[in-house]
This record gives sequence, structure tokens and C-alpha cells, in this order.
Amino acid sequence: MISKVELQELLHSTETYRVERTISTGDMDKFQEAICAFSNDLPNSRKNGYLIIGAYDNGTLSGLKVDDALMKKIAAIRSDGNILPLPIMSVERFEFPDGDLLVAEVSPSLLPPVRYRGRTFVRIGPRRDIASEAEERILLERRTAYMATFDAMPCLGATINDIDINYIQKEYLPQVIDEEALASDKRDIKEQLASIHLYDLTHDCPTNAAIILFGRNPRHFMPGFYIQYVRFAGKVIGGQVLNEKRFQGPLYRLLPELELFVSNAIITQRPVAISLFREKAVINYPNNALRELLMNACMHRDYQSNMPIRLYQFDDHIEIMNAGGLYGEARPENFPSVNDYRNPIIAEAMKEMKYVNMFNQGIRRVQEMLRDNNNKEAVFDVSKLTVFEVNVFSTVDDVTQDVTQDGTHDGTQSGTQGGTQENDLDIWIENQIKNNPKVTTKELSIAAGKGINTIKRHLAKLPHIKYVGSGYSGHWEIEK
Repeated sequence: MISKVELQELLHSTETYRVERTISTGDMDKFQEAICAFSNDLPNSRKNGYLIIGAYDNGTLSGLKVDDALMKKIAAIRSDGNILPLPIMSVERFEFPDGDLLVAEVSPSLLPPVRYRGRTFVRIGPRRDIASEAEERILLERRTAYMATFDAMPCLGATINDIDINYIQKEYLPQVIDEEALASDKRDIKEQLASIHLYDLTHDCPTNAAIILFGRNPRHFMPGFYIQYVRFAGKVIGGQVLNEKRFQGPLYRLLPELELFVSNAIITQRPVAISLFREKAVINYPNNALRELLMNACMHRDYQSNMPIRLYQFDDHIEIMNAGGLYGEARPENFPSVNDYRNPIIAEAMKEMKYVNMFNQGIRRVQEMLRDNNNKEAVFDVSKLTVFEVNVFSTVDDVTQDVTQDGTHDGTQSGTQGGTQENDLDIWIENQIKNNPKVTTKELSIAAGKGINTIKRHLAKLPHIKYVGSGYSGHWEIEK
């Protein structure tokens, strides 16, 4: 907000396109037209405009006493819906010996034209009027030029202290700038950050990308910026919650923490016997495939949304959902052949930090890794307009199942082939028991790669095989 000294200078300023003085306290149309005109900033001065209530045109004070009711009435202009897009403004009272001044400071809009009740007001010198067709076209062209991606826009209200400058200088800048060039760069840190789109010099604040990548408390500015992990029992939402964790903080801290969690808490490996003396390791999900999908979610999400990235784990699959559907040139009919970047600055930073490659190969590589690990291919749902969802299926359920995903029981296919498989399993079970009478049904289940209920069903069909004794002290006997 303007200082008292600056206000006194402005009262007598010749920059009339930035100042409107009035002694009226009730002409709301006049006030809102002035605020609308300052927002449009037709001269493109990029300077704030000032509606000064309580002063004559020559700058002398009228003796006004500003009360709270008047301040609330002027402040309410911002959000009463008559001026759209909403103006960026602040209201302050200044006390002088000759009377008070109520000042509304208005910043130029990044999205002109701004309209008051459907009409575009502009200011040319001391004159305020409705914009002509040519003037409105100028504002429309400026809007297009201002239409930067969200990550490139200034994070208004943030300061240089809201980002981790120490990490940026010691770790990030050496990765993105040549060592020799960095050593000879004597510019101020703000100018250095501005050169890589992490600082907005015009508004003297970090960009949204800087807050997302290196902010000390990103959720203060973007409440939805976190990852919600939930482990559900069963295969659908609604099962018992077995585990819950929240990942938050700037990406430079969040991403390695997320990588470590996926490797240690989600990826599991267990041995499965493929013969009596051999076994192989079965991994539920390929680590790099999940990593690629989660990095893409962080890179492409809509950071303006209050919805977190959802990482939901079920017995047989993992669901990843993030705010923001397909963006730009990417469409359902050309996905995944064509890609676009909702957050190009964040994407570039993640590439420099070696988290992504930006070669439009991520989804193809994910599908290849899943096939190599004997998983089904991931299923991408691009039909939801506001979110992007992918489901990744496990090689095996976390809980031993007797029913396969297509609904048939293990080893019980119909027809001649199914009958042959049934007989082969019977013979195999009998041979295993001959070789080791103390083998358990669980050990048979693991060795055969079948559900334990399938093994019990086959044993029930072999009346000449009986279990003698009880518990671990018992054994199988085969009657001749």
C-alpha cells in the first residue's frame, strides 16, 4: 500500500491517468467506474491507480472524517460482482490535520478487459470513459499476452523469504546454469531467479513455480498441494483403512520422500516355487512404473485445485488420481501420442533435477515395465474432464485368492483341456506327497501357484490320500 509521504506527493501529481480525486462519499457508480478503469490500465503503465476520497481536484483536503462504515462500503466493491474479473485492490485510511483521506489502491489486471456491469471503462489522462472498439481490442490483445501458465504467474502475497534460497543457490542453480556462467553472474538473487522464471520482478514476489518447487510452506498459498496415500482392505473404496499417510512440502523435499515410501512400503517381493528345488521372486508392481506415474501426477496436476493427488492402494490394484484433465493439445482421441504441459516451468525443473525426461515416452515405458513384470497394462481414464486417473493392477492379490480376475477358479476350466489340467494337478499333488509325506497344503499351494482352497478341493477328490495325526506332527498316507 502507498505510504503517507507518497500519498501527499500523489495529491498534487501530474500523472492524472493514475489518480482520481473526489469529495463524494456516496457516488458508488463513480467509484466503481474509476476502479474498473484503473484495472484496465489502457496506457499500459503497469503502475497502480488511486481513487482518493476526501480531496478536491487541486489536491486540498475536504475535511472528511472516514469511519468504518465508509471503509467497508468501498472495500466491498472488490467482491460485489459488479466488476469482473474481480479487481486487485486494497483500501486504507490516512489521517491529516485538515481531514482524513480514504484511498483505494488498484493494481492493473492481468486479465483485461475488466468490465463494470458489462461495460469496459478506461482512463485517458484525466478523462474516464467507455472503451471504444479499438481500445477494447488493445486490451484483449494484452490479455492474450498476459495469459501465462499458472506456474509462471506471480504468487501475490509471497516474498523472497517464503522460498528456500539457500537450497536454490547451493543445489539447484548449479544444476541448471553453467558453472563458469554462474561464477561470473553478479546479479541480485531476485534477478537470477527471474531469469529462470522463479521470480516476478514487476510484482516483487516469487512465481507459483518457485513456491511449488522450493517454498517453505506451499500449502499456505495452495491448500490442495499434498499427496494423500490410503491403503484400503479389499478391492474397492469403503474397506477398512489399513494405513494412511500425507506427503506435503515443496517438490524438492516431497519427491525423494515419495520415492522412498513407494520402494519400501508399496513394492513387495516374495518367493514362489516353480519346482521342487527352484523358486522365483514375484514383485507386485515394478518400482519404476509407479515412480513414473507419480512423477507425472506431480508435474501435470492443476495446482489451483484444492483436491490433493490421490494414491489409493487396494488388494489388487493402485489408483492414482490428480486434479486437472488432459491439457492443451492433448485430447482423448490422440492420448497418449500427443502431450502438452500445464506447468512447463515445473516440468523443466523436474527434468533438471532428474525426475522426468520430457520426451513423451513415460506412458509407453510404464506399459512396457508392467508387461515385463507380468502385470496387466495400466488403464488410463481420460473421460473425466477435471481429473486424470490411472489404475495399475498387481501381479497377484495381496490376499491369497481362490478365484482369478476373470471369475474362474484356479485349475477348473471347462472342456477337455480343463479336464487334462485337473488330472495333471491330481498327479502332481500325489507325487509331492510321495516325496514328502509331511508337506502342508500351504506348501503345496505355493509350489503349485494355486489357491489353497484349490489344493484342498483336489485332495478331497483323492480318497486314497489321507492325513494321519493332527497339526505339524501328522503326515499324509497313500493307500495302495
